[in-house]
Amino acid sequence: MNQLLQDAFNRAADLPPEEQDRFAKFLLAELEADQQWNQLFDRPESDELLSPLANETLADPAA
Repeated sequence: MNQLLQDAFNRAADLPPEEQDRFAKFLLAELEADQQWNQLFDRPESDELLSPLANETLADPAA
């Protein structure tokens, strides 16, 4: 664990138990969401689906 993460956990340890629970739930949900996004982007069909959307966005001057 790097120092920044260790510092964050040390500060979280000083929070009241209810806030520690909220923080833990938030952190676990974020990690789960990141994992799900990574799994979606790792699929071969992701490029086929995302490339046209990216090209459309880049071509739109209002974007």
